[in-house]
Amino acid sequence: MIKHLCTLACLALSLTGFSQTQKTLAERLGYPATAKLLIVHSDDLAVAHAENTASIKAMQDGIVNSASVMIPCPWLPEIADYAKKNPNHDLGLHLTLTSEWWPYKWGPVASRSEVASLVDSNGYFYHNCAAFASKAKPEEVERELRAQVEKSRAMGLEPTHFDSHMGCLFFQKPEFFDLYLKLGRIYKVPSMISRDFLATAPEAFQRLVTKQDIVVDRVFTADPADYGGGMAQYYIKTLSSLEPGVNVLLIHTAYENEEMTGMTDGHKDQWDAGWRQADYDYFTSDACKKLIREQGIQLITWKEVGKLLKK
Repeated sequence: MIKHLCTLACLALSLTGFSQTQKTLAERLGYPATAKLLIVHSDDLAVAHAENTASIKAMQDGIVNSASVMIPCPWLPEIADYAKKNPNHDLGLHLTLTSEWWPYKWGPVASRSEVASLVDSNGYFYHNCAAFASKAKPEEVERELRAQVEKSRAMGLEPTHFDSHMGCLFFQKPEFFDLYLKLGRIYKVPSMISRDFLATAPEAFQRLVTKQDIVVDRVFTADPADYGGGMAQYYIKTLSSLEPGVNVLLIHTAYENEEMTGMTDGHKDQWDAGWRQADYDYFTSDACKKLIREQGIQLITWKEVGKLLKK
């Protein structure tokens, strides 16, 4: 996961090739450089019915305005149907190469025989990024990623952006990060990367980013320590200290019901059902909406950002 490192902001500017005389991303989007812009983005759609229904409700009644979909997961048809009925959606793809829950598992979209390095002896994705990276062949990673995009489009879900489930594409090997960026260029949608990530990334990753790629300023997400301190407190602190620029807040919205508790059993305090219910509760609350107004935060979407690639 990406954590905001504000002290490295100046370094990140130089890494991505921007000078103070050039327009900021906010200005390119038509906002003042001083604007505090925010995408509230829910991960993991399609992983469960409870994830889909809560996320849709949070987009309709709360301030969640973006989400990403895990194409290999079983509840894809439900969210693809929603996308077709709501063509103004801001749904991207949570490019998925791992299957972390036990015993709830999934595997690739491409034929297993064509991506054999991505699966275990039972035909499922590996359970974490390190295991994936130790086995995966880049050409098979690309084959699977393209299969996920094409399946999404075939089901009527045109993605507005890409991001990476568990960060496997931007925390492991530069060749995987290169594929991630390449996919965004091919399909002309943003692949989520940020200045705070680039500020600490190895040089081999930094030099892969080009002027064709959109780099947001900051990405925030809670970790287990934040969950232990209370999700509302973490989000209040994050929103109250938001800096100008294009910010992305990654959350996970689902109902804490029998389906989700069964799915996340054994992962207490690690993006489990209670965590996801807490995210849903806060981002549909009046208190959250009030804080957004008080802080002068402007909500934007990945679709809006992606228009820069289509000019």
